[in-house]
Amino acid sequence: MSYPSYPEYQKSEVRWLGNVPSHWEIFSLKRAVDGCINGVWGDEPDGNSDVVVLRVADFDRETLRVGTEKLTLRSVPERDKKNRLVRSGDLLIEKSGGGDKTLVGCVVLFDLGFDAVTSNFVGRMSPLPGFDANFLCYAFNSLYQQRVNYPSIKQTTGIQNLDVEAYLQERFCFPPKSEQTQIARFLDHQTARIDALIAEQQRLIELLKEKRQAVISHAVTKGLDPDVAMKDSGVEWLGEVPEHWEVRKLSTVTDKITNGYVGPTRDLFVEEGIPYLQSLHIKNNQIIFSPEYYVPKWWSDEHAKSILKPDDVLIVQTGDIGQIAVVPDDFPEANCHALIVTSTIKQSLSGSWLAWVLLSDYGYNSLMSIKTGALHPHLNCGYVKDIYIPVPPLLEQAETMDFLTHEEQGHQKLLSQAESAIGLLQERRSALISAAVTGKIDVRDWQPPSSETFPDSSVKQGVPV
Repeated sequence: MSYPSYPEYQKSEVRWLGNVPSHWEIFSLKRAVDGCINGVWGDEPDGNSDVVVLRVADFDRETLRVGTEKLTLRSVPERDKKNRLVRSGDLLIEKSGGGDKTLVGCVVLFDLGFDAVTSNFVGRMSPLPGFDANFLCYAFNSLYQQRVNYPSIKQTTGIQNLDVEAYLQERFCFPPKSEQTQIARFLDHQTARIDALIAEQQRLIELLKEKRQAVISHAVTKGLDPDVAMKDSGVEWLGEVPEHWEVRKLSTVTDKITNGYVGPTRDLFVEEGIPYLQSLHIKNNQIIFSPEYYVPKWWSDEHAKSILKPDDVLIVQTGDIGQIAVVPDDFPEANCHALIVTSTIKQSLSGSWLAWVLLSDYGYNSLMSIKTGALHPHLNCGYVKDIYIPVPPLLEQAETMDFLTHEEQGHQKLLSQAESAIGLLQERRSALISAAVTGKIDVRDWQPPSSETFPDSSVKQGVPV
């Protein structure tokens, strides 16, 4: 769907803003809000002066509102609280935080009815008379998406800090308040429709992941023949398996189960040498060698027990346990750190088959059953040896893996399509917000449809405004 432009425009003299409607005013952001009040963290709750303290973690970056799932209660003295109380219609801005992929400076609208203050990482901005809070929230979101706040960010440590005073010096365009309210009303309706489509795609992704897991689990524990005779495996979570399959302890079908090196190695890293794999390199159950770490060959030779060979199975031992990867041919003689290395006996078990088994529900539950540590989950190499593995004949292993590889290709194609659709919808959402709050489209006469079942086709396809 296309929207009309305004009849007349003026130059904004702001490079990234371009032309704006001729009756809109252009001035700094600080003239739209009553400054920025710093927050306070307070003390442990004492039952007397407790109040909700809103954190960056409470920001819902999709809806641009404050989430209420995990609110934090802190004790804040009245003298620190009275000038910091957040009112419905206030804007909250992230002053400190961010990360490698997330820029600090997100703004959300507080539209809830309880007393709260902000944490010391969050500032409160109250819209001045003549400004619609919802419009300002969309305006700040557009500025954030265009990284207009970037020049006002300082980073002397691992945390980004936003100089809010400098940021509020940035100039923006402002229509009359009645028009602000109409723009916000239009965007509330349109973004809700787009968000509903995004939610549908996200549900589809979850269903695809569930189906993938079910296909893997059935194939490696029940086989591909629906008419095969079955027997009780005698193993919890495994249930019945094909009658001609064996069920073996992992230690009986491997010639090596060992730990990767667990000592300090950072000082040993060199620019060229032996690839050195760590748990951070195992992502989505494959090896992604970034960042690249190398160790000297002499050091690797001294720690030969953790030298890898193709078809070895790597199991993440600490943290995100349950991640599995098979060593491909392009990592000859690589070494590894803090991973469980399993080398299978090729006459009985393919390394790739073992990986598929460990990726199944049965394999995952088996690993979880032997983990130790609540805050820092860890797998003991000795316990892994006692996991039971369903072992079909080698030919059947190969046939089943061919089937799973084909299924995986189809699954990844559907998953990529759903993720691409989400990306297009998110781009459409940002473009629509930017176009509306900067006057590139005229929505003064817009009214919501009296009834509708599905969003229009341009929103479905993520077509730019």
